[in-house]
Amino acid sequence: MKNILILGGGYGGLKCATTLQKKLENEDVSVELISKHDYHYPTTLLHKIAVGTYSARKARIFYRHLLKRKNFSFFKDTITKIDIKNRQISGELACYKYDYLVISLGFEPNDFNLKGVNEYAFKLSTLNEALRLRHHIETKFKDYRYHMDEKDLVFVVCGSGFTGVEFAAELANHAKNLCEMCGIDKKLVKIHLIGRSEHILPMFRADLSQIAKEKLEKLGVNVVAGNVIECQKDGVVIENADKSTYEIKANTVLWTAGVKGSSVIKDSNLETRASRIEVNEFLQLPGYEDVFVLGDCAIANDRDIIHAPTAQLASQMGEYCGLNLIKLVNGEELKTKFKFKHRGTVCSIGHTDAIGMAFGKGITGEPAAFLKNFIENKWIFGVAGFWNVLKKGQFRFRSSY
Repeated sequence: MKNILILGGGYGGLKCATTLQKKLENEDVSVELISKHDYHYPTTLLHKIAVGTYSARKARIFYRHLLKRKNFSFFKDTITKIDIKNRQISGELACYKYDYLVISLGFEPNDFNLKGVNEYAFKLSTLNEALRLRHHIETKFKDYRYHMDEKDLVFVVCGSGFTGVEFAAELANHAKNLCEMCGIDKKLVKIHLIGRSEHILPMFRADLSQIAKEKLEKLGVNVVAGNVIECQKDGVVIENADKSTYEIKANTVLWTAGVKGSSVIKDSNLETRASRIEVNEFLQLPGYEDVFVLGDCAIANDRDIIHAPTAQLASQMGEYCGLNLIKLVNGEELKTKFKFKHRGTVCSIGHTDAIGMAFGKGITGEPAAFLKNFIENKWIFGVAGFWNVLKKGQFRFRSSY
């Protein structure tokens, strides 16, 4: 029996597994998915979990509920090393062999070796990290009257890409509710979004970037252009274009300024760039036709990266990989190269507002927010079915806080 081993249950790995479960007809093939968590969670919604507007209970989709077909298994383990030459994968709990390997271990925050980032800044890299930030934010509001420290109501977001903008907007929208519940003047809440230039959301064209900036400022977010050169226990140090520096004092700093591939890739002595593996046109590790690399772990050169959101790209990689694996186990030759199909990119500015690109045109407001929700629901439907869309999906009115 041939064994397909999938490392990581994010958008790429899970889509690969569910594609195989739906379309693999060969019963003499086993498929094993390994993840350090029992569940998949949408990384595109971590900002809502961190703010407290989407529950972690709804976010979780358990792998064992999804992989029910004969010869399909899930193992909970943390991968520590990949030995390609010996076809062996080491985890904290066991070692695994494979005939075909899919590496989809996701991303890690990239601190660019800046002082204080690891020590003092929150990151939105996992569901548990989002929950830790959520508890921290709620505590700052609930206990404000005990300490009366103005810095408890000041929030600094480092990075003006998707995650930073969506978190700042979600927090700005929800701050009104938090202040009302805790008896705090909304004017005391300060949210600073720091980016390297005036052009936030650099993946969008200039006019959409400007619209997003105006929407954020209308919500009360202070958009700052400058380089964060140090994170401190009570704030950040920012460098201007003229090399002058100043500080913003805050007791909450969120780092969203960059990501890199899993450190397991680098620790396994695989050739990488920023902990990512350069793959061929079939998403294979060069020289190893039995090894595929997906998502944030891969650098695919033959693709259009304009407006390419990580989740959408990883999902398409996962489906493509699953279909290729079916061909390989059936003894067929791979002929069709991977090509990314851009189906729209949307950045939420709160639950009912957004900006984005769809069908080559810019969209804003509630139509963009509707498209954002549709994209999220389409993903849930694709891997977990209609009833999970009803239970866990995104709709016009919130169903959980």
